Amino acid sequence: MSRKYQNSKDDLPSFAVIEAASESDVEAINAILKHYEGEITGRSIRIMFDECGNPHWFIDETLRRRLETKLITRILKFDTTPRQKKNTANAKAVVK
Repeated sequence: MSRKYQNSKDDLPSFAVIEAASESDVEAINAILKHYEGEITGRSIRIMFDECGNPHWFIDETLRRRLETKLITRILKFDTTPRQKKNTANAKAVVK
């Protein structure tokens, strides 16, 4: 992974990384996936009970991949263009 997309553990991905990822930059997408890897893994843990009733925790790889795929599709659909703020002063003037 390129150094320009690396963040420390506590930092959120920068806007530049998000923007690059939304434009299909593979390194940026991987940086975001790496950032959320722990959250995705934590949400993919399942409990299975053996024949004696003892619990065993495991990572459901199918669920993990589905969550990663969902994140990637949301990244690619993410719109980074700035939105125009509504000017409420002009709107009130027109109503009067």
